[in-house]
Amino acid sequence: MAKNRSDVVAEVAEKSGASQTAVNGVLDALFDVFATSVAKGEKITIPGWVAVERTERKARTGRNPQTGETIQIPAGSSVKLTAGSKLKAAVSKK
Repeated sequence: MAKNRSDVVAEVAEKSGASQTAVNGVLDALFDVFATSVAKGEKITIPGWVAVERTERKARTGRNPQTGETIQIPAGSSVKLTAGSKLKAAVSKK
C-alpha cells in the first residue's frame, strides 16, 4: 500500500495539530528548498533520517536494445537519496 501526498498531509496535520493547508505549505516550501539546493550541487542532510545530493554521471557508450546499434549516452546529473540510521532502524522493526 502506498501513501500519496494528500494522505501524508492529512496524517501530519492530525499528528501535529496544524491545519492541512499549513502542512501543505510547509511541504511545498521543503520541496522547493530541496530542489533549488540540490540543483546547485548542495547536499541536504537531516541527521538520522535522510541525505539528498546531486551526483554526476560521465558520458558513456551504450547499446540500443532493439537494434543492437551502439549509441553515445551524454553526461548527466542524478539525485542520490541515502537513508539515515533512524529511518533504517524504523524499517527493520516489523
